[in-house]
Amino acid sequence: MTQTTTSPQGTTATSTTTARPTNRTTPTLTFIVPAYNMEEYLERCVTSLLQAHDTSDIEVLIVDDGSHDSTPQLADTYAKRWPANVRAIHQPNKGHGGAVNTGIANARGAYVKVVDADDWIDSQSIDTMMDTLREQTRSASPVDMVVSNYVYDKVGKRRLHTVNFRHAMKPNTVLTWDDLGHFGLAEYILMHALTFRTAVVRESGMVLPEHTFYVDFIYAYQPFTKVRTMIYLDMPYYHYFIGREGQSVQTDVMIRRVDQLILVNEHMTEATPEPGTVPDGLYQYMIHFLTIESCVASVFLILSREPENYEKKRRMWAAIEAYSPAIYRDVRRKVMARAINLPGPVGRWIIRHGYVIAERVVGFN
Repeated sequence: MTQTTTSPQGTTATSTTTARPTNRTTPTLTFIVPAYNMEEYLERCVTSLLQAHDTSDIEVLIVDDGSHDSTPQLADTYAKRWPANVRAIHQPNKGHGGAVNTGIANARGAYVKVVDADDWIDSQSIDTMMDTLREQTRSASPVDMVVSNYVYDKVGKRRLHTVNFRHAMKPNTVLTWDDLGHFGLAEYILMHALTFRTAVVRESGMVLPEHTFYVDFIYAYQPFTKVRTMIYLDMPYYHYFIGREGQSVQTDVMIRRVDQLILVNEHMTEATPEPGTVPDGLYQYMIHFLTIESCVASVFLILSREPENYEKKRRMWAAIEAYSPAIYRDVRRKVMARAINLPGPVGRWIIRHGYVIAERVVGFN
């Protein structure tokens, strides 16, 4: 079936979907699975999303983003295997952001979660998540966001690193931004940790740039302006598979694509509210996260060892100041921002060696 969809942001996309029965209630959760040439990993991902004891209110949208391998056929196969749960949407290649946009426009669930096709959901945690979301959908005031832990599941590494937020968020309690504690220097709520109420994502007006990597930073940032309440589940819900050859988070790949990190930084800067216009806890967190992304982009500009990229780094920080002197002031006050802007060759040497040490300890690439 070919359909034209219009997103809440007014964008349209023509896609081909595998039909399924329509006489069912609104799903509690929609998993969006952006998939481009993911034939090796797609089955592991999809089966992990349907391992809950009760799958009757789970929707899985596989967005085949113009794949050239057997991903389109596999997506259709899974839609036929699980007709009550899985839909396959086929579209011309638009990149990760374009695939997520399509998923959000087509999601029927009260809540939505993006799961990359080479990642998977933890079998010990999915029932807890579903029970929590079902309870919220029955509430007169459902929370806008559920935060959970995620695991860096790195190829060849036996000791896995789990990112948790227990120092900043009290678990199993409805929280506001002003209830949050202190986030660590490099601690932030990335896409892998997030399950949003679908209406919140749509109301935020977020449209991810197409054919752009690292848009997960934007996904884990712009909707926050519409989030008022949240719950933290202290469990390893999402497995983030890293270390395979050519992956977008490998150091050499990120250096080559550093201009896309700068573009993401521009989008995040423009999504940042001025101080005093949102709850202070939200503003402080967004400044914290904007600082981290600005420093990540700066690190890879420095790692490139190219003088023209040093100039791009200067212009990126100048663009934040030009957009909002107040936001720039608050970002530059952060310890990480001061460190990343240490002047001259000595400053760049410190940054390069600090990155090597951090990668060895955490193993995030």
